[in-house]
Amino acid sequence: MKSWGVADSLKLYNIENWGEQYFNINPTGHLTVYPRQGDGSGIDLVRVVEDIKSRGLGLPIVIRFQDIIRHRVVTLNEAFIRAIKEFGYKGIYQGVYPVKVNQMREVVEEIVDSGEHYNFGLEAGSKAELAAVVAMDIPPQALIICNGYKDYEYIKLALMAVKLGKRCVIVVEKLSELDQIFSVSREISVTPLIGLRCKLNTKGSGRWEDSGGDFAKFGLTTPELLYAVQRMREEGFENSFKLLHFHVGSQITDIRTIKDAVKEATRYYAKLYQMGLHLEFLDVGGGLGVDYDGSRTNFDSSVNYSLKEYVDDVVYSIKETCEAEGVPEPHIVSESGRALVAHHSVLVVNVFGSIDVSNSPLEFHFSPNENDVVNEMRDILENVSHKSLLGNFHDALQRKEEALTMFKLGFLSLEDRAKAEYLFWQICKKISRMSKDLKYVHEEIEALNRKLADQYLCNFSVFQSMLDHWSIQHLFPIVPIHRHDEKPTRDASLVDITCDSDGKVCQFIDLKEVSSTIKLHELKPGEPYLLGFFLMGAYQDIMGDMHNLFGRVHEVHVFLDESEPGGYYIEEIIPGDRISNVLSLTQYSPDYLKKSIKSQIDQKVRESDIKPKEGVDLQNFYESFVEGYTYTDFFKNEPHSANLHRAAPGGREGDSPDGELSV
Repeated sequence: MKSWGVADSLKLYNIENWGEQYFNINPTGHLTVYPRQGDGSGIDLVRVVEDIKSRGLGLPIVIRFQDIIRHRVVTLNEAFIRAIKEFGYKGIYQGVYPVKVNQMREVVEEIVDSGEHYNFGLEAGSKAELAAVVAMDIPPQALIICNGYKDYEYIKLALMAVKLGKRCVIVVEKLSELDQIFSVSREISVTPLIGLRCKLNTKGSGRWEDSGGDFAKFGLTTPELLYAVQRMREEGFENSFKLLHFHVGSQITDIRTIKDAVKEATRYYAKLYQMGLHLEFLDVGGGLGVDYDGSRTNFDSSVNYSLKEYVDDVVYSIKETCEAEGVPEPHIVSESGRALVAHHSVLVVNVFGSIDVSNSPLEFHFSPNENDVVNEMRDILENVSHKSLLGNFHDALQRKEEALTMFKLGFLSLEDRAKAEYLFWQICKKISRMSKDLKYVHEEIEALNRKLADQYLCNFSVFQSMLDHWSIQHLFPIVPIHRHDEKPTRDASLVDITCDSDGKVCQFIDLKEVSSTIKLHELKPGEPYLLGFFLMGAYQDIMGDMHNLFGRVHEVHVFLDESEPGGYYIEEIIPGDRISNVLSLTQYSPDYLKKSIKSQIDQKVRESDIKPKEGVDLQNFYESFVEGYTYTDFFKNEPHSANLHRAAPGGREGDSPDGELSV
């Protein structure tokens, strides 16, 4: 029998396709990160986690490989430079990063620094984002694109940026913004840079396809666009109109949508230019997607094009249309965010146990006074056969329902009910095992197989760290970060530590379709089992909520350095939220809580229910508890920590022989 190897894991988890050469597996079976897309030596992810733990940080933790951001920024800009040269395009490319995708300062600063050579700019869609963006030290020629709905203060800050020498373009989303721009420009004596966002007929593709089209949330219709031009001419701001903008949605899955949208928008640009409006920029918006599942299809979690194909189609489509219309080719602006930051962030969580509904911590033996329904269950278990799996399953279901009805009516003992449940699940497991030998498996048996999958208990919150998976069923690659020289034998779904039944992951990428389970390894007693959640850098860092007050997880920033042990160094450690932090966010003053506990302890001391020293110890414990990490630590201060995995919920691993029950 062929032994399991690294190549098998690469194929099983489809790493070579979604990983884009940023992720691989080394000969020891550890996930390895290549921030320069396959070039140079890789960084062993397990070693990074061990390094982090040695510094006193527990899991879960977000690990940012900042060099991946730099590589993505350079790759995008160089792709446009190559295409512009190849097609003889007469304009230039000036991209901007939409900070809404990930507003973390360290992420934005890395993009600004790596994009400085290309005059790469930033995009803001809210007042808070604009406040951060205008304060950033970006190159003088870089663009700041102001999107979203705007009030007086938003417009004034954008115009203040112009007054400070920044190329800050205010994109008009609705007509009322235009008159405010005129008014504030005169108020502070500055010439504005104005963009108009047109509402294309072309709709997006994928999950966000309704971002474009006639009923899109943002943008001006064709009559509104012409009216805006008229108003700018009437008010003497015709020469301020510098940019035409469109956006047909995030994560565009189909390249044909991109080509259609670019061609339609370029027609708008050409017709406006022919009207005497000497526009400089055409902003093609965002939408450059990420192949999360590695299928290279137009499925929601994938894209059917490469970066090169995207860039070539944008540049060529604009050039072709401008030549046909006889107008100069505009400078190209794009607002790619997901494609720049998704790959750089990995969430690592520890699995601390599993739930297997089919197992019991007790063993049930035959006894002469068993109820008939239990004896019938035993007969079914002994006579399960390949020829009658479905019939055996139906018989077992019927006997289980009979047992439950009898128990409710008082005709079945607690012990016999436990036996009936135990035997039912043993029948199901046997049917599931035997179904693996069949070419055709009935849909009821397939559904049973899915239900019998383990639930691996993971130390994280779906609502904080994977909100898109919970809210829109977005798929992310999930892979163990070690043990890839061993064959994974368990089918599992993942559940988090929140008290919400929706706190689970039960949709996974697969080679053919979305899978309800993922292949994982058997948990080993006393050994950690670590999972990596990949391509997490877009939106997830900033969109997480405070369900159960778990808060943000620890975060570290890793940089390549071949002179350092392991080929990397950790530049920065950002501790996750403490309990006191999240309590403060919900109007619970930690100081008040501590005083309240002290008052209760003092009362018990006065009543002699608690000794003074015990009261001090309790107070100290509460205060240290409130300043602790919000996530669980099952290994802290445990006298028998080596046996933690042995006591996994469901009793699958390390069940004690002393737990047998003879009834």
